[in-house]
Amino acid sequence: MPNNLTIALDIMGGDYGPRSSLPAAVDAVNSIEHLTLILCGNERLIRTELDKRGALTHPRIHIQHCSEVVNNDDKPSLALRNKKDSSMRIALELVKSGRAQACVSAGNTGALLATAHYVLKMLPGINRPALISSVPTQTPKPVYLLDLGANVICDAQTLFQFAIMGSVVAEQAQNLTKARVSLLNIGAEEIKGHECIKEAAKLMQACPDLNYIGYSEGSDIFTGKADVIVCDGFVGNVALKTCEGIAKLIFHKLNKALNKSIFYKVLALLLTPVLKKLYKRVNPDQYNGASLVGLRGIVVKSHGNASEKAFYAAIKEAVREVERQLPEKIQHKFEQVLKNSAAEQ
Repeated sequence: MPNNLTIALDIMGGDYGPRSSLPAAVDAVNSIEHLTLILCGNERLIRTELDKRGALTHPRIHIQHCSEVVNNDDKPSLALRNKKDSSMRIALELVKSGRAQACVSAGNTGALLATAHYVLKMLPGINRPALISSVPTQTPKPVYLLDLGANVICDAQTLFQFAIMGSVVAEQAQNLTKARVSLLNIGAEEIKGHECIKEAAKLMQACPDLNYIGYSEGSDIFTGKADVIVCDGFVGNVALKTCEGIAKLIFHKLNKALNKSIFYKVLALLLTPVLKKLYKRVNPDQYNGASLVGLRGIVVKSHGNASEKAFYAAIKEAVREVERQLPEKIQHKFEQVLKNSAAEQ
């Protein structure tokens, strides 16, 4: 890990605010060597909570006072224009200025997207940022799904750009030579889907820098068929939250069934090691932290209802992205695609 790795945290964002973000911050600096955190938010509140945890004088925790908070129901335009001293805005400004190498926020997704787009700007050649995160599969390796809600409507060119960015994320995270990229569709046949999907498929298929393998259906997400699955933000967000809901439903039903009788309780005791291992593998908390890729800086969006463990996972994701230098790798990939495209013409 590089020395002086610094991440800015929006401590006030999300459903629980400091109740989940502050304990996660303390855990992060205690367990990740050379990590420095700048906590953006209400200084009095932050100091009080740090004091309770014996971390008020921690040498790698700094406080950046912010007088405003972006609420969950704030319109993105309002947050951008009227809340320039919010914990979210200041955390992003710290990345822009170079004082921090990444930002983590559990705040309003729309406001984060709009503010990050305005403050950090896009990488050359990229139209829109995308939210990307990993999802567990039947194989040891996850699949990377994007967009997860940043762009509700996407044209073919935007989906093509998502494919390039997604391939870089997967290749860096999983040490792949060329990630298998697929488009999420209502069927695997070429005739399926609307015109935008079909046009995006043609663009991906024609790009020698992409390992495009065709369409995937919803049931393919967990099979390990692809390393990257591309879709618009509306579909991606619904798919991700459905996955999380199914995981919680299965464990709820299983727990209920195993407590029905003495026999099942004994069986549950015997199965505890297996169940714990399984839950650890599919627990949504460990996959918390969707990256907002395509920007001139690293931004990680945590779930709004993230627990302490989930917010800690988002901080770790930001650390990994700093180590992998994702914006630089994405920019290099786009330059390569444009160069090869020009050579073909």
